[in-house]
Amino acid sequence: MSRPSALGNVIIEAARKAGRSLARDFGEVEFLQVEKKGPADFVSNADHRAEETIYEYLSKARPGYGFVMEERGIVEGSDKTNRFIVDPLDGTLNFLHGQPHYAVSIALEREGKLFAGVVYDVAKNEIFWGETGRGAWLGQRKLKVGGRKHLDQSVIATGTPWVGKSEEYHNRFAKEIHLMTRSVAGIRRYGSAALDLAWVAAGRFDGFWESHLQAWDVAAGMVLVREAGGVTTEMNGGDPLKTGSIISANPDLHPQLEKRLREAAASTPNVD
Repeated sequence: MSRPSALGNVIIEAARKAGRSLARDFGEVEFLQVEKKGPADFVSNADHRAEETIYEYLSKARPGYGFVMEERGIVEGSDKTNRFIVDPLDGTLNFLHGQPHYAVSIALEREGKLFAGVVYDVAKNEIFWGETGRGAWLGQRKLKVGGRKHLDQSVIATGTPWVGKSEEYHNRFAKEIHLMTRSVAGIRRYGSAALDLAWVAAGRFDGFWESHLQAWDVAAGMVLVREAGGVTTEMNGGDPLKTGSIISANPDLHPQLEKRLREAAASTPNVD
């Protein structure tokens, strides 16, 4: 069994502290004050409190490290080689509707490369963690991506566009679903990209794709999938952290997913 490094333990503890705050607020979800940030994009006081908890703890534990945070934005550190990428509450809409499927996601980027990641499923008290060279783990269980080789045997996760997204994005997703439902055993939409990727790493999902994401949504999960033997790319060969478009699966399924998604993209140009 591998154990987290000292740095890994620091990230896990930050996630746990934020998770405790979220769990308390989840029990009072109907009383939370909510501010509207955009169409179907809400942020609660719980979100802010969890982010502040993470920021305060990590700033003391690793002074000088920078941050990329959903609410606070970019915080430059004196150490230009290390920065944390933080989503204090991934699955906000689930949280605010009393649905127990949400997570804390924290990654460390070192010298421009993802080095470590933690995804904490608060409701299920599951800590997924991974570090470069140490593998990906859930408790004492080493994670490995699923071994299915054909899409017609596979369950694939995704995220869907919603009100306020471009017409082109809606049209492209409709074409993606049209192709995918004819190719796979099942499609799931659970509302947390961080947990979707953690579940790919754990073999619970065979693959995942989504567009219009942010770096904090996927950074930690990308570490988990990589360390569990999976492949994560951006549809056009770029960096998912920069483009927000992601395809993740085991090495056998990834090219099959990519092929179908490229077919959908080719028939719906100019997606915003």
